[in-house]
Amino acid sequence: MTATAHKFATYEDLFDLPENLIGQIIHGQLITQPRPAPKHALASSSMGDELVSPFQKGRGGPGGWWILDEPELHLGPHILVPDLAGWRRERLPELPETAYFTVPPDWICEVLSLGTARVDRADKMPIYAAQGVPFLWLIDPALRTLEVFALCEGRWLLEHIYQNDEEVRVVPFDAIAFALAGLWG
Repeated sequence: MTATAHKFATYEDLFDLPENLIGQIIHGQLITQPRPAPKHALASSSMGDELVSPFQKGRGGPGGWWILDEPELHLGPHILVPDLAGWRRERLPELPETAYFTVPPDWICEVLSLGTARVDRADKMPIYAAQGVPFLWLIDPALRTLEVFALCEGRWLLEHIYQNDEEVRVVPFDAIAFALAGLWG
């Protein structure tokens, strides 16, 4: 029996991808997905809109955060691109000069779709936990839900599932409240 050698993906492999694909390296494997569909993009953009003014700009909220769309994260051997991520400025006073971040975020939000849900849940969630990301939110536009997780002793603890048009006020962004209705269009 002959063993097959597996080539581990490299950062340079991401440069060769067409512009319409998002590339990630998870457990040494190159994972690609198309750019987000409109409902996915709307949910992600709307969530960012709810958080950037009060938490990044300090308008109507405490400020003190960087909130970014699709940042490239270099976390150990993995290269991940969450839909949204946030860093407390006390941990990351300035944005890096590189095209990527090596400091794990304080909060991550993934928007689930048929093409991304398995990777987001089965592959990326354990990596985020291992890297010590304290808060993770999963948005499902098809089910109209927001799942809120907190890291507890290295494991994800489901804090709450919000749905439909419910009002949300949850850590780490509990200084404001917003309705989920804006995420669904």
